[in-house]
Amino acid sequence: MQFPPGVLASQQIETLIAAGAIATPPLAKDQVQPASLDLRLGEIAYRVRASFLPGAGRSLSDRLPEFEMHRIDLRAGAVLEKGAVYLVPLQEALALPPGLSAVANAKSSTGRLDLLTRTVTDGGSEFDRIPEGYAGPLYAEICPRSFSVLVRPGMRLNQIRFRAGEAVLDDAALAALHAETPLVDGTPVIDDGLGFSVDLSPGPDDLVGWRAKPHTGVIDLDRLGQYPPAEFWEAIRTTERRIILDPGAFYILVSREAVTIPPTHAAEMAPYLAMVGEFRVHYAGFFDPGFGHGTPARGVLEVRCHEAPFVLEDGQIVGRLVYEAMSETPAQLYGQGIASNYQGQGLKLSKHFAAP
Repeated sequence: MQFPPGVLASQQIETLIAAGAIATPPLAKDQVQPASLDLRLGEIAYRVRASFLPGAGRSLSDRLPEFEMHRIDLRAGAVLEKGAVYLVPLQEALALPPGLSAVANAKSSTGRLDLLTRTVTDGGSEFDRIPEGYAGPLYAEICPRSFSVLVRPGMRLNQIRFRAGEAVLDDAALAALHAETPLVDGTPVIDDGLGFSVDLSPGPDDLVGWRAKPHTGVIDLDRLGQYPPAEFWEAIRTTERRIILDPGAFYILVSREAVTIPPTHAAEMAPYLAMVGEFRVHYAGFFDPGFGHGTPARGVLEVRCHEAPFVLEDGQIVGRLVYEAMSETPAQLYGQGIASNYQGQGLKLSKHFAAP
């Protein structure tokens, strides 16, 4: 089974499933996205005492007894507690053909809840990276950082993207793509990807962002649009076009630039150079083909400050988008007839919260 070089589109992912390269129960609605496949939680969560990787030649099931504390049945719903680490076998498994690799990532709503979710494979020596030809199970490592969450089997916290060969655009190709289809609404900053900056210009009521409150209730991930933001978030307001990030705090901010992902490409958010300051836009995220295409949409930034307080100023470069060519144009684009919660977005909390 061979594909043209690039990120596999939805119809190609369906071909992989039909061929048995992705073993999965019957697909859920909208599980196949334009350039990725949502992964579903299984029925058991293992509470472990520390995050770990199996390492070369070792399976996760072999290593689990070293770290397992107890097992949790998810079938009736179970709370994953803030600050704890869990491993959950996923319902999907892989048998990738030669020439095909994959990368996984947290879904947008997962990242906006500060719910650190990473994919683990047997023999893995790094998170979220699935080597060419991998055959075996998949696991989600879940660490709630700001809020405890209620989960059930079948919930989709992370997603996987498949690549045939090399797909990343270098800076020259990225500049050419921007000349053909503007990727941002302004002068692009192209340096190992497309740079983007933070918007701290005062919005309505001087709102520029949100900071997670340290002591809150549980969030049921099946409840959408029902939680009052004020019970979980502190509004960040300023007229000074800057804020001071507190060590250990988690923030939702927004990019200054409106971003476009053409139908022929996909993108991944990556952190900017560590030298820019004591913070990290710490959830890299997938941007699907069609995001912002015809409907301007800004990137939501999930920011965590490190050891020292840090002054973040309006217009400061905080991250970059790495663009990749698609193997084929997806049969359906982001925002067109599928569940696309963040098309046309600005500063926006996850879909679990009511409008402020």
